Amino acid sequence: MLKKLVVCGVGLIGGSFALGLKQAGRVQEVVGLGRTRAALEDALALGAIDRIALDWADALRDADLVLLAMPVGQMQAVFAALAPHLAPGTLVTDGGSTKGDVVAAARASLGGKIAQFIPGHPIAGAEKSGVAAAKPDLYVDKRVVLTPLAENPAADVARLQAVWEACGAKVSRLTAEEHDRVFAAVSHLPHLLAFALVHDFAQRSNSDQLFGFAAGGFRDFTRIASSHPEMWRDICVANRHALLQELDAYMLELMRTRVLLAAADAERLEQLFSTARARRDAWLDSLLPPGE
Repeated sequence: MLKKLVVCGVGLIGGSFALGLKQAGRVQEVVGLGRTRAALEDALALGAIDRIALDWADALRDADLVLLAMPVGQMQAVFAALAPHLAPGTLVTDGGSTKGDVVAAARASLGGKIAQFIPGHPIAGAEKSGVAAAKPDLYVDKRVVLTPLAENPAADVARLQAVWEACGAKVSRLTAEEHDRVFAAVSHLPHLLAFALVHDFAQRSNSDQLFGFAAGGFRDFTRIASSHPEMWRDICVANRHALLQELDAYMLELMRTRVLLAAADAERLEQLFSTARARRDAWLDSLLPPGE
């Protein structure tokens, strides 16, 4: 049972975390902070938080856990603001989609209190953002990745894992470096590609015609281009070194595919498509519960 949870950035991720713990009966009070009063008032009205904190001194008083759920580009300033008021016994975690930059920001501001910060990343986002999109079951059967630091006591990491599991999440652990390499490939690159494709079509002289005839395939491929632009700007910049490697590898694959297409090499194109389909279908099958 958490007596007091502090959520900074009460949107989809932070709001769903609070609602999930409330529904599970695992938190007594949720206090919210954020950049705009209007968003916090919405969170209060929707029941995601119980009150709005005046400042970090007010928010952190007797707090058990803090979730930082704002875009990663804001983390450094937030760590600097909360550090003077962080008392022993209060754990801090985050929901950022990149870890190397967040860990660096935490080390720069927390100093000797760094053991109280356990980095995390819930893999449960959606194309819609804001607390209005939050729901208590967002994390049910979803993966949450923790990237513990060498300084984190094992008991604290286990405690945070139990909190996420109370929301229904399946918790995994990686190093920060492993995390950023993996998610550059499976998350950050697909978002970059979706945004780029929609932007390309939007700039063309026949844009209205293209979007007018676009159907299910285009909608499915570009669904994530409706994601939060500020958040994804920060993610791409923060993880740009790993993301550039993945983008270069993908561009090379596109060039190989272009060679096959230019040569009208139907047999090898079909082999490429068949290999891709088989691997994707196997991945989808692995996501199904046993027996389904």
